Amino acid sequence: MTIQIQNLSKIYTSHVKEPGFLGSLKSLVNRKIIEKKAVNDVSFEIGEGEFVGLIGENGAGKTTLIKMLSGIIFPTSGDAKVLGFRPWERKNEYKKNFSVIMGQKNQLWWDLPAHDSFLLLKDIYEIEDSDFKKRLDYLTETLGMQNNLNTQVRKLSLGERMKAEIIAALLHSPKVVYLDEPTIGLDVIAQESIRKFLKEYNEEQKTTIILTSHYMDDIEALCERVVIMDNGKKQFDGKLAGVIEKYANEKIITLNFADEIEKSSLTKFGAVVSLKQSQVEIKVNRKNSTQIAGDLLKNYEITDINIRDISVEEIVRNIFKEGN
Repeated sequence: MTIQIQNLSKIYTSHVKEPGFLGSLKSLVNRKIIEKKAVNDVSFEIGEGEFVGLIGENGAGKTTLIKMLSGIIFPTSGDAKVLGFRPWERKNEYKKNFSVIMGQKNQLWWDLPAHDSFLLLKDIYEIEDSDFKKRLDYLTETLGMQNNLNTQVRKLSLGERMKAEIIAALLHSPKVVYLDEPTIGLDVIAQESIRKFLKEYNEEQKTTIILTSHYMDDIEALCERVVIMDNGKKQFDGKLAGVIEKYANEKIITLNFADEIEKSSLTKFGAVVSLKQSQVEIKVNRKNSTQIAGDLLKNYEITDINIRDISVEEIVRNIFKEGN
């Protein structure tokens, strides 16, 4: 396995201090310690070439977990190995084989052309001249960045800047990549372009990737497997389709009636989610959805009907609500 995580925990400690000088004196004598379990006894494994989505609300422990796997912070307890290395030992061989891409943080120098930053990274990672040219040509061509290499980073659009960040992170051919909100703040076209590239790169290079994102579109487009975290704990680990099977107890029936209809006449079938003139959405029990659809067709003049699962985004939102 490329990534092995066993009972990994990270506890942050702080102390309560009352306001004012007297409060400071009290805290010196009788200090009250508060513990926050950012990551709580998490275990899972990821194989070579997997593209895994790490889902959770703010404060769920996603970023803390990524920081431990990238060696930025030490765990409180438990163990983890990535490519056979303990990340927090920060061995050079490990540092040359992973990369982190954060949508809200830059690793490129703001006032320099992107190409200058790439040359510096070439020296940092000790990339051979021929390999550097080959990698740079491949990445810039695939991402459509050939004409932007000599532009100052601060003058690039947000989408172009993120593409430049991706090039910088992949120049040294890392075997493991941690993606933290890579499409945050981007427009729809830029998001789709980056998703397309990441999917193709993963398939071609067999790079192991962990993606954290609040955009369920990112997760659904890129990840077959998801790990859901809530309050520092792992709540689910499996196929994305398994989230629906395990947590979705309801389906949505969308109906177009020949004439306008009253909401009160439909409540016996399920919860009316929306009613716009003759179009209605009803949330029904998953097991009885086919029977309920049949009853509706028998009792009303319906011009169109569609049965669908609740979106993964809504299911995940419900999981977090239950956890809180």
